Amino acid sequence: MSDAADDFHSGFVALVGRPNVGKSSLVNAMCGRKVSIVSDKPQTTRHRIMGVLTSARHQLVFVDTPGLHKPVTALGERVNATALESTDDVDVTCLVLDATQPFGSGDRWVADRIDVARATVVVNKIDRATPEQVLAMLDAASGLGATAYFPVSARTGAGLDALVEHLRAAMPEGPRYFPDDEFTDVPEELRVAELVREQLLAVMRDELPYSIATRVSEWEGNRITVEIIVERESQKGMVIGKGGSVLKQVGQRARAQLAPGTYLDLRVRVDKDWQRRPDRVERLGY
Repeated sequence: MSDAADDFHSGFVALVGRPNVGKSSLVNAMCGRKVSIVSDKPQTTRHRIMGVLTSARHQLVFVDTPGLHKPVTALGERVNATALESTDDVDVTCLVLDATQPFGSGDRWVADRIDVARATVVVNKIDRATPEQVLAMLDAASGLGATAYFPVSARTGAGLDALVEHLRAAMPEGPRYFPDDEFTDVPEELRVAELVREQLLAVMRDELPYSIATRVSEWEGNRITVEIIVERESQKGMVIGKGGSVLKQVGQRARAQLAPGTYLDLRVRVDKDWQRRPDRVERLGY
């Protein structure tokens, strides 16, 4: 259904940047609800995820992307490709930078892979940075020649209203790509699998191996089975925990965010070196 004749404006906004600059937190904050899982662990986001913000005259579709990095595995190559492909045919690309860190080679590496002259620079985490750090990042980023620069905080919301208004003004006339009551394109099975991975990140912290994946293997009625896939037998024991303590805690935390009465069954299995094998990476949906 097209609203172009009624002066409705809509379009797509891709957020790109190094791992852990807060892209998912920004999407969640701008949409006003949880779209993507978040963690302070790098490479939390592995899929392209869309979040939708609809108002009376505008619809912004935010494309949350995996953090861009120099890949060393098939999984790394796949998530990088996902991020870069997400900048194709969008109306605005936002290059997200971390105000608490100096502008470095990683930021430059990302900037070199997008059309930065047409991009909007978003300096995130200003609530955690000193004024001097924010100014230093803005000064360094000014050399990129982007169209606009916005210092913001996904955590406190500072600066987000101005950023959203800027993005709305950049949208062409277009249709509603999503119904007014939809806020994401994430299928329910992926949402549940990612929720379990988020809680693993929270419970295990630095002990959690990066080479871990989650997927829904069965869903019947209110019973959901989620597989947690690791690369080594030793990792399997870490994820289960002594007497099943880790799995129990992860299950409780994930279940609290699901519909009441949901039975969540978590199972751990080993798929040796899966992240280095393109066929396994593809089979797991990356």
